[in-house]
Amino acid sequence: MNRPPSTQLIACGALAWEIAELIRANGWSHMSISCVPAHYHNTPDKIPEAVRAKIRAARGSYDRIVVVYGDCGTGGLLDNVLAEEGVERIPGPHCYQFYAGETNFAALMDDEPGSFFLTDYLVRHFDLLILRGLGLDRYPQLLGDYFGNYRKLVYLAQIEDAGLVERAKTAADRLGLAYEYRYTGYGELGKFLNTASLEGTTHGADPDSLLA
Repeated sequence: MNRPPSTQLIACGALAWEIAELIRANGWSHMSISCVPAHYHNTPDKIPEAVRAKIRAARGSYDRIVVVYGDCGTGGLLDNVLAEEGVERIPGPHCYQFYAGETNFAALMDDEPGSFFLTDYLVRHFDLLILRGLGLDRYPQLLGDYFGNYRKLVYLAQIEDAGLVERAKTAADRLGLAYEYRYTGYGELGKFLNTASLEGTTHGADPDSLLA
């Protein structure tokens, strides 16, 4: 087998733990991560140029650059930057679809369009990103303004962790939403990274056998 090309993964900070775990579990020592801050989701206009800066900083130091980011509210501006820079990204609009899979995510939305989604990252940082980030800790009367059109909180879990499940249930209660649990694992994120890890080699393993 040829040595795989050194690969810089430019990712959203909300995916950092999961990507690092996939790299560790699968022995992808030729892959490394550089993250854009997760809180840029609150100001998505900052994402495209932040990703461009990461791409340009990585050029010359890696054989390949791959972006692990959805459109994430940039309205196509991120894809414009990637086209200009000649870099590919994982397909899809956001990490909820990466984890659930396109078909399953569409079914969830058809079942209840008023669904609010949490991932492991968002469960861990619910107080910081949702309660404090939206000011609900200081202005609880805004809860209806933010979440009045939601009916259900869906926890898309990447790992099976009873503590995170309880925290997700508490989050649903705090927001006044029904609760649903879906274990997704790493979903399309894992498959995408596995494919990226094998590109440039002459022999590949069965992709599903490598996923943690």
